[in-house]
Amino acid sequence: MIDRVGCDEEVLRDRGTDTQVIHLAGDVVLPGLHDLHVHPIYAGIRQRRCRIPQGSNLEETLRIVKEYADAAEPGEWALGGQWDVHALGCVPNRHMLDSVAPDVPVQLEDTSGHSSWANSAALARAGISAETPDPEGGIFERDAAGEPTGIQRETAAHLLAEAAPKPNGPEVESALVWSLNEMLSFGITSFTEAALGFTAGSRIEMAAYAALARRAEIKQRVRVCTTWSPDDAEANEMIERRNFFAFERLVPDGIKIFLDGVPTDGHTAAMIEPYADTVKGRDDHASRHGMLQIPAEVLNDAVARFDRMGLTVKFHAAGDAAVRAALDAIGVARERNGFGPQMHNVGHCTFVAKTDIERASRIGATFEVSPYLWQPAPICSDIASAVGPETIERVWPIREMLDAHALVVPGSDWSVVPSVNPWAAIETLVTRQEPGGSAESFGPSQGITLEQALEIFTVNAARQEGAADRIGTIEPGLLADIIVVDQNPFEVPITQVHATEVKLTLVEGEIVFDRRPA
Repeated sequence: MIDRVGCDEEVLRDRGTDTQVIHLAGDVVLPGLHDLHVHPIYAGIRQRRCRIPQGSNLEETLRIVKEYADAAEPGEWALGGQWDVHALGCVPNRHMLDSVAPDVPVQLEDTSGHSSWANSAALARAGISAETPDPEGGIFERDAAGEPTGIQRETAAHLLAEAAPKPNGPEVESALVWSLNEMLSFGITSFTEAALGFTAGSRIEMAAYAALARRAEIKQRVRVCTTWSPDDAEANEMIERRNFFAFERLVPDGIKIFLDGVPTDGHTAAMIEPYADTVKGRDDHASRHGMLQIPAEVLNDAVARFDRMGLTVKFHAAGDAAVRAALDAIGVARERNGFGPQMHNVGHCTFVAKTDIERASRIGATFEVSPYLWQPAPICSDIASAVGPETIERVWPIREMLDAHALVVPGSDWSVVPSVNPWAAIETLVTRQEPGGSAESFGPSQGITLEQALEIFTVNAARQEGAADRIGTIEPGLLADIIVVDQNPFEVPITQVHATEVKLTLVEGEIVFDRRPA
């Protein structure tokens, strides 16, 4: 706990023989940072898979896939990612992967994680053919003859993934340990596991968190969100048994609900106004407006029930129609149950109608935004092409959210983004450019101040976690979740904030990461 804050003389006046004094030599102390939307198990697993750097063109992508497939053991799949249509220069198909990996099943996720690209061997292994119907909430893209092209959207991608090998318990634990340390190295002292279950299954993943917590290997404060859908028996079981996995720094009281997809080339994010273009070969409602995954009456009843249970709901809502559905559900919960301590949050919020921004604070809804995504990048180019220039002007409307006095918190969505580094996000919240500055910007009218950006990562996030009385600022009586960095963000050019290096990370006064020379 923080006993006092002040100058050297004030702080050290009661120093005893056992007092440890750390001389910082001009380094800066700040509150610990929070990331309220990460996928750490998947981030760790992805380190061992077929890794394609974001922005890779088609030639480079196929070269990496061939190299990985050629080295694969018998029966092994080439799993990994990431790819974007803008970077590839075309919409890919299975024949491209067949040319470099005809025998090894290949499945590559796009950058968003909402579409996959597979070869013929993977489709055959999963039993997917022209006769396979589109699953509810998903699409198998097809050619003129009705054959699957190898591109799967949303639940169709999940269906294919079910046929691929899953990581086992030890692999999941090892992946999680790697990710925990990676986050500590960037000063992240609290985080939210945003979607338990989609890498290895809810039971294995929850067991990994519990095992590490039992061994005191989890240093951060962690909230776990179990991915829920109406017919997921395993998820419902984990929700019922959640308290068996609760520890001091591990709270499994979150629910994740996917409401839509992403506003990229597949048009799976649910939009109020139609997309600027259509998906080649499709002219259905989903191509024009995207798709909502859960009917309103089912969603409203579920959110009200989870609210009564004391659980916090996190929505995946990229399109403005999905954001509206999430806010409607939160409003229903408030009407039925009254206002409680649960801070239900709408994640991503790539597009939000102005009228919905204005009502969020009235119903106690939080906007969780993704500042790691809105710098110029291939996925952003895909979004711009899909929605058109007028809509893209208000992409991630964070300034409007703050002006409306809504609670805004950060979520990286790592490993959708290649790094969990919050300092790049803090910088680009202000500049809306690439880290270090760039001629191109993305949604510049929605840029905010550096002070606001740091508050989003500290004070606001602590409020979202229901812990503002314990963490989020540096003041007497609060817990010593603090970091030491090599530069004062307010004293360097804004385009240098991304280069901030964390030297020490402390949780409740314990040094849990130390970059200083031995």
